[in-house]
Amino acid sequence: MNTLIERFLNYVRIDTQSDHNSTTFPSTEKQKDLSLLLVKELKEMGLDAILDQDGYVYTKIDRTTDHAPSIGFIAHVDTSPDAPGKNVNPRIIKHYDGSTIHLNESRSMDPSQFPSLQKVIGDDIIVTDGHTLLGADDKCGVAEIMEMAQYFVANPEIRHGDIHICFTPDEEIGKGADRFNFERFNAAFAYTADGSEVGGIDYENFNAATANLTFTGKSIHPGSAKHKLINALHLAMAFHGMLPASLDPALTEDREGFNHLTMMKGEVEEAKSQYIIRNHDKDLFEQQKKTFQSIASFMNERYGYMVVDLEIKDSYHNMYEILKDHMDIIELAQRAIRDVGITPFSEAIRGGTDGARLTFDGLPCPNLGTGGYNFHGRYEFASIQQMEKALLIMINIVKHAAADDQA
Repeated sequence: MNTLIERFLNYVRIDTQSDHNSTTFPSTEKQKDLSLLLVKELKEMGLDAILDQDGYVYTKIDRTTDHAPSIGFIAHVDTSPDAPGKNVNPRIIKHYDGSTIHLNESRSMDPSQFPSLQKVIGDDIIVTDGHTLLGADDKCGVAEIMEMAQYFVANPEIRHGDIHICFTPDEEIGKGADRFNFERFNAAFAYTADGSEVGGIDYENFNAATANLTFTGKSIHPGSAKHKLINALHLAMAFHGMLPASLDPALTEDREGFNHLTMMKGEVEEAKSQYIIRNHDKDLFEQQKKTFQSIASFMNERYGYMVVDLEIKDSYHNMYEILKDHMDIIELAQRAIRDVGITPFSEAIRGGTDGARLTFDGLPCPNLGTGGYNFHGRYEFASIQQMEKALLIMINIVKHAAADDQA
């Protein structure tokens, strides 16, 4: 087994789930279990690596020429809290033949329901046992960057600029860029290794916001409640019912936006709900937020007091607004992708990455495919051959950047 896959299998067995409800940073201490291992492995390569107080791992491979740009590569160590992430038990299927995969006695992947399997027919793929997620998001990217680091350390004769590397915590809960140290990570531009199909170079994503709502009711004994009781749970349901039904994520695709109810809980006197608001189009995104505000105002006026307390906070914006002026970074990746025999492609991400936040904070940072699929669930899998090509693409990016600068 090659060292890239050995790394990946070791990493996915470490539970690194982040936690939406945590008040600490990083949100879970167990993310540092992998981060500390990465620091150890980087130091064994001879690199100066640190894990800072906020849970970020930083290292740098020093330049071998002054005539090449400083490039960065970023991946996140945390896995999604949307599915179980403890006791991951990966399994390799050699030369996948396109048939139904039986993960366990009660859970299977049928290619008719999971068309992404058609992209990996003939590949060796890594699957779960159906009881947990795999962690391909983003341990594919972590393993590939680590292997890339090993390659350049072992081949000092290759010309390249400084190669900055960072492994972030808490990306899955939208906080991966919150405490990123730009002074330490002094790259001219970077790539997040956090995409799916290899060959993808993503530079457009959703504008995103989170809406938190608190509903205040009036609790009266139901025996004497007529014209007095105001049930906070009913208020939450009424609010949801006034949102455009067409913006349910179950009814949207491609560049269509959505309002996604992610949490609702409460009792008669108080209830809470939370939504994520997404749209690629900035004007439509702003309109969606205004709809939330209009419904809240309507309900408060109707009941004569603040039955709805609404807080909307932007999470990240469409990085295309910045990267459209840095298309040379995209073209560099496209050339590297063609070198491994793949036609590069770009899609509008129906989500976000650390790269979106970093791009708006001054570090142009598109996103590369890593070879993982079906993220955030028990049906997650990764293609070994695609992971190997993702590694080569990163190496080629560094080499091309040095050659271009010399030219």
